[in-house]
Amino acid sequence: MSRFKLIILVLLLPMIALGQVPTEKVINEQAQTWVSINSVTKFSDHWGIVADAHIRSNEIFHDNNFYFLRGGISYIPNPSVSVTGGYAHMWLAPTKEGWNTYSDENRIYQQAQMTTKIGKVSVLQRLRNEQRWQEKIVNDESTGENRFTNRVRYLVSFNIPIFKKKTMPLLVVSDEILIHFGKEVVYNTFDQNRLFVGIKQSINPKLSFDFGYMNVYQQKYTGYQYDMNHTLRLFFYLNSSLKSTKPAPVHHSSGDE
Repeated sequence: MSRFKLIILVLLLPMIALGQVPTEKVINEQAQTWVSINSVTKFSDHWGIVADAHIRSNEIFHDNNFYFLRGGISYIPNPSVSVTGGYAHMWLAPTKEGWNTYSDENRIYQQAQMTTKIGKVSVLQRLRNEQRWQEKIVNDESTGENRFTNRVRYLVSFNIPIFKKKTMPLLVVSDEILIHFGKEVVYNTFDQNRLFVGIKQSINPKLSFDFGYMNVYQQKYTGYQYDMNHTLRLFFYLNSSLKSTKPAPVHHSSGDE
């Protein structure tokens, strides 16, 4: 009889455990605005400095979501390929009502990207790896502890001519998937997906921008909670050179956080 009871207990334990964890998906939808400037400055034939700054707010600049700064060094063997490494810092605003303490995140990243052509369509692919130290906030105060994760991101972006005149905007369609790993990543190896549709327009040979809608679908650490961010995105891109008066080849990608 004791053996029988033990077998029943072993069979029921997984069901009991599952019953303690909410399994119904909860999706929080919100509107956001994301503005950034992304720069590449060449100082030799094959080397350059990259730097970008981002501000994301809830609604139309209603309140802050995060501030983000990133810098790095790029090796550019040819106009189609670049390899970059560097450091980034984020100030993430609290999401709980009444809280005021921002969470700091320190980040080291490495990336490789390549631009190719399919007919008249320009295709950019980027693979980025990030090591992230995210500050833990409890009861609106810093704990002095960090959550470490390693995040891998793959982006593919298409610049599609829709007008005959080269001065007219291009259609931009891109998608980026982000997955992460770490001791504290239990239920959400999938981090998020970012789908962007918009236009790209050159202002002059050195400065351009893209503008459009980005859908950010992000899974939270609980595994059953998701954020669906409907984002109005405006990114500026500045490409220059310290080496000569000629504009630097465009090596930027989506420039996103």
